[in-house]
Amino acid sequence: MTVRVQTEDFDVGFEINQLRKARKDIGAVVSFMGLVRDLNDGDAVSQLTLEHYPGMTEKSLASIINQAKARWSITDALIVHRVGTLQPSDQIVLVLVSGAHRGEAFAACEFMMDYLKTEAPFWKKEVTQLGERWVEAKLTDDDARGRWVK
Repeated sequence: MTVRVQTEDFDVGFEINQLRKARKDIGAVVSFMGLVRDLNDGDAVSQLTLEHYPGMTEKSLASIINQAKARWSITDALIVHRVGTLQPSDQIVLVLVSGAHRGEAFAACEFMMDYLKTEAPFWKKEVTQLGERWVEAKLTDDDARGRWVK
């Protein structure tokens, strides 16, 4: 189980190959990659800055992976999240989950992304034609996370 918070971009193919080559019992790898959109809440976005709390962020991401591992039979997982200043179409986040079967891997990946959106301590600031603004949490993200609550 790996967590990385970094300013550098990541190579999805490389990360998948690293996850796969470690084990022979993997039957599925599920991935989610998030990108910077050029439009949010009806406004053109020219730049996105992501801030985090070092140390606390990594612990939060590791906790999300551990929760997924406790719920589903997965063999491995990876979260890579970028911070710093990004442009539209830049990669922000990568979540990979491997498992013996696709169903468990899909569920764990979706769970991890829903929790990441609501539990991980990241702050996003957009630059639009109207100026800079902090991105508020969305109720739809809370609703997505809520379906996993037992």
